Amino acid sequence: MKHVVYLSLGSNLGNRKALIRKAVKRIGELVGTVVRRSTLYETEPWGFQSEHLFVNAAVCCTTELSPMELLRVTQQIERELGRRQKTVSTPDAAPVYHDRPIDIDILLYDDLHVDEPQLKIPHPLMQMRDFVMIPLKEILRPIGEDQVP
Repeated sequence: MKHVVYLSLGSNLGNRKALIRKAVKRIGELVGTVVRRSTLYETEPWGFQSEHLFVNAAVCCTTELSPMELLRVTQQIERELGRRQKTVSTPDAAPVYHDRPIDIDILLYDDLHVDEPQLKIPHPLMQMRDFVMIPLKEILRPIGEDQVP
């Protein structure tokens, strides 16, 4: 069965645009068909201080992967593209964010709600992040719906 998923991508180290393009290519190879992709947006870091601006985008794809399989594959892509450090989050403290060559977050998976320690769908912070919501709104519409200018 095909599922519709929306992913957020970000990069603030290295050749940011090339890393986003490589991530989208690998998503197409390992996750499923990339149906839509947003424009690339340059944004300030969120949640931490850095001299490095981010390039952000969103993609919509169809997949046969389960949510946990999708998480494993997106983390594999992050590692392939040079990510070595994940955001650390604990119930008692705010998350600690870092510069990173690539970040892939699962935003939406069909209409599913997942609340596991390692995976929350819909992404719990997406509404607070313009760098997520602006690219997402650009591509968010039912699969097969005609694009209206």
